[in-house]
Parts: sequence; structure tokens; C-alpha cells
Amino acid sequence: MNAAIRAVIRTCVYYGITPFGIYQGYDGLIKNKFKKMNAGSVKHIIHQGGTILKSARSLEFKTKEGRQQAWKNVKEHDLDGLVVIGGDGTFNGAMVFGEEHDFPIVGIPGTIDNDIYGTDFTVGFDTAVNTVVDAVDQIRDTATSHNRLFFIEVMGRDAGFIAVYSGIAAGSEEVLIPEKDRGIEQLFESLDRTSQRQKSSRLVLVAEGDRNGSVYDLEDEVKERFGDRYETKVTILGHVQRGGRPSCADRVLASRLGVNAVEALMDGRRNEMVGVRNRKVKFTAFEKATKQNPEMDDELLRIADIISI
Repeated sequence: MNAAIRAVIRTCVYYGITPFGIYQGYDGLIKNKFKKMNAGSVKHIIHQGGTILKSARSLEFKTKEGRQQAWKNVKEHDLDGLVVIGGDGTFNGAMVFGEEHDFPIVGIPGTIDNDIYGTDFTVGFDTAVNTVVDAVDQIRDTATSHNRLFFIEVMGRDAGFIAVYSGIAAGSEEVLIPEKDRGIEQLFESLDRTSQRQKSSRLVLVAEGDRNGSVYDLEDEVKERFGDRYETKVTILGHVQRGGRPSCADRVLASRLGVNAVEALMDGRRNEMVGVRNRKVKFTAFEKATKQNPEMDDELLRIADIISI
């Protein structure tokens, strides 16, 4: 998110606008954690993961009283608009707040899950995928050395984009995701094929929301079905996917969206998310971005199946 924050602040300065950073999101909006910023405020952060403005969930912002306090602070600082970075929860909050007070807000999609409608990619997704691929490459080394089957859980409660992209890039034998119920039998068939080809390692990437159950459930199913044929191991990558040095693709995407978010506010746009579709900057209403789900590309699943033999 730092690359996006940097782009927003510097675009404001470029156009002669005084920018404020709000620490800890909506919670900071309520608690008046505003800080006047300039171009120097965001120097040397483009390469850093996370966010210098911090992040926090705010149950209070879901209340009318909380939002009223936030509005009081917005007026006190004489703000003309707001740029928010996040996912569904962030955009839902922005939509309610913007409509209640007729206040212009533009959103930047920032989530590693890539599960926001209206953009091909979200800020953070590419970095997370690169982190997963690096980890899987290392797991492949030990899997090959010991002829093991690894179930590797990656993030993706409702969307399997990390699993699919990482699975293709790291050469996994199978990818299991929430969007497609491929069934346990298909996994068994895949493992049978790899056994017949005498593969020295087998990697199965599993999105945490896969319908077949947890990676430990899958491990038990395989042991019950195949007995001692496979030595199975489980790895859960967890929050390592949420940190780290941002990739080039993420830095460029965040910079594009940050500049366009500020320019959109200047042009009078409101209650919209800025994204990139087919390499072009596009805007999607918050309501649509939060209520519709991005579709998994069946072509990617087809490719994953073909090259995993």
C-alpha cells in the first residue's frame, strides 16, 4: 500500500493540493489521527511492504455515531475528498459515509486475494504470488529429495487466485480452490497419474477456502486412500504472504491507481473504485465492486491441468 500512498500524496502536491494522511483507517478518522503531509513525507517508502499509515478495523465506524464523529473531524480539517485503500469492508464503509454526507470518496483496491470486482489485479496480489512461488520452489527441493507429497495452503477464503497463479508459476501437480468443486476423486486421479509417471515430488496448492476441507483433512483422505504409497506433509504459509518487499508490478499498479484516484476526485468523481482492466484505467461504482465477485478464468484452470502432467 505504501506505493499507493506515495502516489496519492505526491499527486496532491503536484496539483497544489494539501494532503492529509489518516492513521489507522476509519478508526483514525473517528479519533482524529490526521497528519498534514508533503512530498518528503513519503520518501523512501515505495520499496517497503505494509503501510506507513497503519491499518485497523473499526467497529465504531459501523455506527451512526462513529461516522458522525468522523464527519466532524473531516469538516474540522476542511477536506474536499478522501482516497481509501482496501477491499470490500473498506469500500462498504466509504459508500455509506459518502452517501450520508454527500462527500466524494474514491477507492483503490488493495488486497492480496485479488477478489475485488472491477479490476484485473489488486494492489498486493502480485507480491503475494511471488512470495508463494518462492516458498513453493524451496518446498519443491525437499519434496524432491525425499519423494514426498506436500499439501501447501495459501490464502484465499473466497477466491483462489493466489493458488491458481502460484500453482501455474511453481509447477504444482494440482490446485484446489473455492470457486470450483473439483472433488476429491479428481485429486486421487491426479495423484495416480503422477505415481504412474514416477514423479519424484508432488505439490498440491490449496486455497484456504477450498470446499474439500482443510489441508489436514486432505492429508488424512490421501493416507486412507493410498496407505503408505505417499509420504505426505503439510505446509501452511499463513501471514508470510501479507508482507515483504513489493514487486515491480505492484509498485507500478499502485502508482497508476494512486495518481488516477486523486485526478478522479479533481474531476468530480465519487463513490467509485479505480482499477485497471485490459491495461486501461477503469472506474466501478462501490456498490457494484462490493456486490459482484470477480470470475475465475477457466482458461487458467485448463492451462494448469495441461501442464501439470
